[in-house]
Amino acid sequence: MGLFSFVKDAGKKVFGKKEEATDADAILAEIKALGLEAEGVEVAMDGDKVVIGGTVSDQATKEKIIMAAGNVEGVAAVEDTLEGADPVFHEVKKGDTLWGISKAALGDGNRYMEIFEANKPMLSDPDKIYPGQMLIIPQG
Repeated sequence: MGLFSFVKDAGKKVFGKKEEATDADAILAEIKALGLEAEGVEVAMDGDKVVIGGTVSDQATKEKIIMAAGNVEGVAAVEDTLEGADPVFHEVKKGDTLWGISKAALGDGNRYMEIFEANKPMLSDPDKIYPGQMLIIPQG
């Protein structure tokens, strides 16, 4: 359980032009559109913060749901009340590569595919990351 910050002006656009980031249904639809198991997951909005509760099947699903909700344009934070350990995230900076992030976070740049796999389906290509994007850093 925790509160995770995201870059509000970065991320996928799921809200209409005139909509504010207040539509919990749009966040839940994005989670489902990514093919993540959302049964038992509850999503609420509190201003530009997404609050996620309920239950998930495993730690990897929890991490991906938090990431999917946070990497939406207009979302500044995700409050996680799901069971399980707090995930470890990395905010992408200008010039970052998955190899460089992997070397710094996991001690070996050749492990970059572990980060890529942990961030599927939000990432479709290991070379397509952008500043402000948050990535899951797998543990263990």
